[in-house]
Amino acid sequence: MVAKSRCLIFIVAYQAETTIANVVSRIPASLADRYEIDILIIDDSSKDKTFENSYQLSRHSPVPFQIHALFNPVNQGYGGNQKLGYHFAIEHGYDFVALLHGDGQYAPECLPDLLEPLERGEAAAVFGSRMLTPAGALRGGMPLYKFFGNKILTWKQNRLLRSNLSEFHSGYRLYSVSALKKIPFESNSNDFHFDTEIIIQLMIAKLPIVELPIPTFYGDEICRVNGISYAANVVRTTLQARLQEYCLFYDRKFDCAPPSLPPSRLGFPSPQSFVAEQIPNSARVLNLTAESNPDTLPVENCDYVLLLDVIEHMAQPEAFLDRLRTRLSLNPQAELIISTANVAFIITRVMLMLGFFNYSKRGILDLTHTRLFTRSSLKSALDQAGFQVTRTKTFPAPFPLALGNTGLSKILLSINSALISFLPGLFGYQVLARAKARPTVTSLLRSAYQESETRSEKFETATPTR
Repeated sequence: MVAKSRCLIFIVAYQAETTIANVVSRIPASLADRYEIDILIIDDSSKDKTFENSYQLSRHSPVPFQIHALFNPVNQGYGGNQKLGYHFAIEHGYDFVALLHGDGQYAPECLPDLLEPLERGEAAAVFGSRMLTPAGALRGGMPLYKFFGNKILTWKQNRLLRSNLSEFHSGYRLYSVSALKKIPFESNSNDFHFDTEIIIQLMIAKLPIVELPIPTFYGDEICRVNGISYAANVVRTTLQARLQEYCLFYDRKFDCAPPSLPPSRLGFPSPQSFVAEQIPNSARVLNLTAESNPDTLPVENCDYVLLLDVIEHMAQPEAFLDRLRTRLSLNPQAELIISTANVAFIITRVMLMLGFFNYSKRGILDLTHTRLFTRSSLKSALDQAGFQVTRTKTFPAPFPLALGNTGLSKILLSINSALISFLPGLFGYQVLARAKARPTVTSLLRSAYQESETRSEKFETATPTR
């Protein structure tokens, strides 16, 4: 016998005393043939008898499924109520969770078809779409202003997210519980745009979404969504997610992308491409990380020591540079090549002017950065640590990483590079410095001892003894 998948049918309910029994009774009993089904009704602090009627259903169920009825003592909002239901599904080990509305707007009869892609492992989420059937939403009674509002918002979101959903705003949704575990849905809004945020999280996490057509039904239910506020929140949230992709904004709820290798920076002007071009293949190179110990480095065998995009991750970079200079002073021919992000880059300045100071996964304000530098402060740090800076170079923003290797990214690189030639401290995204360690007092004294001994020996040899 193959174990059945466990599915929780989760009904969000508010002021639904007249409709909740009908919604439950319409859930197909045939689902029991393929799934272990439980029903969870969470009444979001209704003022009517929604909970009492739900509790009565749990005692005398009209369907062959166990029913759990819960009541929120404080209204959690549409999104907040969903968080509780999804957490319940995770906590109790279900495989799938299907969201229904207590007002009956979404047909429970569609559940067998909507569960199929989840059962086959083809989707992490299945959305019932009212827009896949041409004009079906209008025939089902969707008001004209809602129809066009839905279409316009969905078009805008698809453009921003580079997606192709027919509808972002259906409340008929089914999720794989394993997928819910991978996204921080509990950080989402408690308001109605929770639904948009969870779609964005699924997309960022690269979890597949399947849409299937559902019938549209508009009855005498009360719409509790403020359309203008909802649209503004949806657009704002979608725009923030896109800006986070460009490292111009950061919110932990959108930090759910799967791990990946760092992108290559060799195909455009960057410290990495500069080093690849400038260092001979025969050179002896030591590449340092934030965990490197300068006191044990074999610098006497190196021609170049690299510290690329590392110093900003150190809690005490000055102490590290001091120790590194002490070791490098033993090999006057060795050269240090160091790079870091320029926190005075124009975009960061504009964001600060607007009141933003957002760290992100990558970029000038990286979540792992502990220190920030400008072009001049990097030179100053090297000088004070005892290095002589022989050359500095400033690089444009890595547009190909954000926009891909496109014509637009190449144009932006050219413009940024031209602006750097006028104001490198303002338009430089990254700074690279080449430096050599000045002799330390210890090394100078050692040299004096050695030179004195050599000269003394020559003097003694040249001077005849009496």
